Amino acid sequence: MLIFATSDKGGTGRSVTSCNVAYRHALQGKDACYLDFDFGSPTAGAIFDLPDALAGVEEGGLHSHLISGGAAPRQINVWANSQREVLRGRPGGAGELILFPGDRGHGEFGSTPDIVDRCAALLRRADEEYDLVLVDLSAGRSYATEIVLAATAPGRLPEDVVSRWIVFHRWTKQHIIAASSLVEGPQGILDTAEQKGHDRASLAERIRFVRTAVLDPAAPEQAGLRPEQLAWLDVCNRRLQSLASRNGVGQAKLLGEVPLDPVLQWQEQLLSNDDVWMYRTANERTVSALEELAKKIVDETAWEGL
Repeated sequence: MLIFATSDKGGTGRSVTSCNVAYRHALQGKDACYLDFDFGSPTAGAIFDLPDALAGVEEGGLHSHLISGGAAPRQINVWANSQREVLRGRPGGAGELILFPGDRGHGEFGSTPDIVDRCAALLRRADEEYDLVLVDLSAGRSYATEIVLAATAPGRLPEDVVSRWIVFHRWTKQHIIAASSLVEGPQGILDTAEQKGHDRASLAERIRFVRTAVLDPAAPEQAGLRPEQLAWLDVCNRRLQSLASRNGVGQAKLLGEVPLDPVLQWQEQLLSNDDVWMYRTANERTVSALEELAKKIVDETAWEGL
């Protein structure tokens, strides 16, 4: 299963949420790998607390492999190499959790036939080895998106390889409009996919949206707000629901919501069960949402057209 994670804007929480989804998927007993295709800022290693890959690796990363070929890209075992105590040692029953880091100090690069060929081969090998392959793309209409759309065009990968897309956006007016435009707008995902040989309607059915940093007026965490503030939040929420529906980002295409959480917001880390039950810094609702999202990305019923 290939999952491509993208967003129109930076600051959506795409990377930290994607890392947590891969982590939760591994805890559920499945082998998961995370490919850091955020070529302009390959910092997934910081979320996994990998000291040698906080902003990519010195050599042998995805940039080097895709541009120059040669040796297979470097893979880092999170369970064996994380400096965070709760991540050290693979828990009983957990699957593998592997990071393919980018190269430190490198930036975006354009698509060429050789790069597309290497990308397709990489995705094919990863899909054969892991239950979940989560590819975190650079934000917006990026070269990374163009490369993977070309690499997954019909005939590039075996027919049994399933690929899906998740578009992350914050629960605000600006981000709703931006997420819709990234998918449906000029030179967006669907336009670019069609240019690369994809069937537009078929790909559209394999795209879902995830809302991040959602402030629920009815949540227990909002109990300290004044009645006027709660009423205002409720009005805003209803306006956003209407806007999302009009822009094709509504309930029919919604895969999940991740609540606003102080640990995710300020620390950008993996949320462990200890963060909820032992240290009580993270909210149980957030971890439950991440667990549910990790299940839904591979659940056929969550991707059925409505």
